[in-house]
Amino acid sequence: MSSDLEGKRIAILATDGFEQSELLKPKEALESAGAETDVISIKGGRIKGWDMDKWGQEVEVNLNVAEADPARYDALLLPGGVMNPDKLRVEPKAVEFARQFFISEKLVAAICHGPWLLVEAGVVQGRTLTSWPSLKTDIRNAGGSWVDEEVSSDRNLITSRKPDDIPAFNKKFIETLAQGGGAAKAAG
Repeated sequence: MSSDLEGKRIAILATDGFEQSELLKPKEALESAGAETDVISIKGGRIKGWDMDKWGQEVEVNLNVAEADPARYDALLLPGGVMNPDKLRVEPKAVEFARQFFISEKLVAAICHGPWLLVEAGVVQGRTLTSWPSLKTDIRNAGGSWVDEEVSSDRNLITSRKPDDIPAFNKKFIETLAQGGGAAKAAG
C-alpha cells in the first residue's frame, strides 16, 4: 500500500484471546505504511492470540490501558476474537479508552467481534456498521444499523466482518487515515 502514514500513531486495544490475524495483519500493514503502533491491554507483559481454533502467537504489550492516553493517538484498532472483546468490555478503563476516541472524533477501526466493545461504550447508536454476524442483534439493540458488507465506513468508524475481509479492511483503514482521519468524512 502506498499511503504514507509517517507520524501517525495507532493504539491497538487487545487482550488474551484476540484473533491473531485480526491484530497481526492490520498492525503489519499500518507499520508498512509508516505508522507507529502500540499494543495496549488490560494487563502487562504479553497477550496470547487465538488462531482460528487454537491458541496462537503471543504479542508484547507496550502499555497498560490504565496508563494510556487516547490523546496521543490518531486512531484505534479493535481486533476481534470472541474472548478478547468479551474480556475488554467488562473493564471500565478499556471501555472508557475506546469511548474517548469517539468523543474526540478520531478514527476507530474494528473487525469481527471488536464492535462488542463499542456497544458497551455506548457509541454505536445512529451508526452503520458490520461485524461477525452473531453481534447483529447486540448492535441493533444498541441503536446501530448492522449491514452484511466486507467493509462499512460511517464517519470515523470502519468495520469489517471476519478475517477474510482483512485486505479490504486494511486498505480502507490506511486510506482513511492517510486522508486525515474520518471525522469529517461522509459515510461510505
